[in-house]
Amino acid sequence: MENKLFKSGVITVASLLFFNCLMAQNIFKTGEWRGVFKLNDTISMPFSFDVGFDLDIYSVVFTNAEENITASEVSVTADSVFIRMPLFDSEFRCKNHGDSLKGVWINHARKEKNILPFTGYCNKKTRFEIKNWTNYEPVVTGKWETDFNPGKEDTYKAIGVFKQDNVTKGSKLTGTFMTETGDYRYLEGVMANNDFYLSCFDGAHAFLFKAKLNNDKKLLTGDFYAGAHGHETWTAKRNDNFKLRNPDSLTFLKPGFTKMDFTFQNLKGKKVSLSDSKYKNKVVIVQLMGTWCPNCMDETKFLAGFYEKYNKKGLEVIGLAFERTDNFNKAVANVKRVKDKYEARYDFLITGKTGAQQASEALPMLNKIMAFPTTVYIDKKGNVRKIYTGFYGPATGDNFYKYVEETTRFVEKLLAE
Repeated sequence: MENKLFKSGVITVASLLFFNCLMAQNIFKTGEWRGVFKLNDTISMPFSFDVGFDLDIYSVVFTNAEENITASEVSVTADSVFIRMPLFDSEFRCKNHGDSLKGVWINHARKEKNILPFTGYCNKKTRFEIKNWTNYEPVVTGKWETDFNPGKEDTYKAIGVFKQDNVTKGSKLTGTFMTETGDYRYLEGVMANNDFYLSCFDGAHAFLFKAKLNNDKKLLTGDFYAGAHGHETWTAKRNDNFKLRNPDSLTFLKPGFTKMDFTFQNLKGKKVSLSDSKYKNKVVIVQLMGTWCPNCMDETKFLAGFYEKYNKKGLEVIGLAFERTDNFNKAVANVKRVKDKYEARYDFLITGKTGAQQASEALPMLNKIMAFPTTVYIDKKGNVRKIYTGFYGPATGDNFYKYVEETTRFVEKLLAE
């Protein structure tokens, strides 16, 4: 039977245009996007991502300075977009409005304040939209001694390492903060007039650093926001000679102990102990980690390659996973995603514990666990030779390469004994 809609060529063309218009509104548009999280009633945090489409598959790449994080689990329906982040247990749930997205980001690894309102804008390249820029002078490049929560009981030290890009007249700003428990990974932003902005979104963290540079260019004073759950003040001053405490000195064996031991289940549910024959007369690296921890992911990537290089020479690695769930199967699924992502062929065990306090209870021979990751180096006789707190990843530049060199020398020494 003839459809009356197509009796006229004019109507046919008009109808096709109409339907094509409707379809175009529902397409997840490719290209550069600017995302914005609403952290609270007055503070928003921007970040950048690119949408690609190839062989009928969407991908979303989140960018922080030199880092690119690809999310390939993307579902697009008539009016919705769902993005599952790689590695970390978080996701976006959005309504698609063509040139924009509106919805939420949910961080399932957190139990409270784990949902952030989100808006995305297509064809927006600028991360921080700052008007009336007048000062492009590179004024914060270098090393800064930093105090978070100055004057309070919970104050702590850090090293800020920043770089302004002369190609963009000094406006583009990158860097990170190194603390005694790790680094804040890749941060990206701008230096506009005397205003300092850095942000990062990696699937686990939504970080925003804001500060004001004083007139003599020697002091930064600002705020640090971590999602909807964290806020700290900070100050920083130039100091090329400032150092943090040695990471080797913070966690150590209690008096009377020379060894450590534990028994936890592997990913197949079998109990595994450090005293098992597999680890006898081997150099063993024990990694205290969690799949919710970005620094742990940086270390896992490093250890995966390190294990491949030295395993046949007598090295074993054990990852002790302190997951934020008491569901064994969910914990296993989380660890498998990381293990597969980095092709990490060393052993991972599910501790059934979470947090620094429970980690300390699970390993009572240690004085305390103050950071994830914490890494224990054990010689062929089973003696603990070094315990390293935190991890300085690739975002810290020379500090990361120094760590790699020192770790390589130390492990080669243990293997040669």
